[in-house]
Amino acid sequence: MPLQRRTRGIGHGLSELRRVKAATVNSLQFPGAHQAVQIKRRRTDRKTGKTTVKTVYAVTSLTAEQVTAAQLAELVRSHWKIEALHHVSDTTFAEDASQVRTGKAPRAMATWRNLAIRASARPE
Repeated sequence: MPLQRRTRGIGHGLSELRRVKAATVNSLQFPGAHQAVQIKRRRTDRKTGKTTVKTVYAVTSLTAEQVTAAQLAELVRSHWKIEALHHVSDTTFAEDASQVRTGKAPRAMATWRNLAIRASARPE
């Protein structure tokens, strides 16, 4: 798979290099799969110098004509942001263990949790 996108970023005390490769697939065991994606992140802690490498694979029903490798990378990053928010709400408020399941209560509780998370994340 040829390298199609490379980006660098610095933030939160980390230096990060992301490489994206995407390939059209025809014979995967996933119905509707059109592309396989590999994203490799190399992060270096700027204080300690420790480097970690993580490789993530994904499959999408989007064709190469519908989305570029750069757009796929942004879609994956957006999903990670959602997962990070969910992780905070679940570990802080035990959201997955909530027994509120009927009517408008689940949405109202999620709104209150998200409000609390955002309020606590604001810089002073």
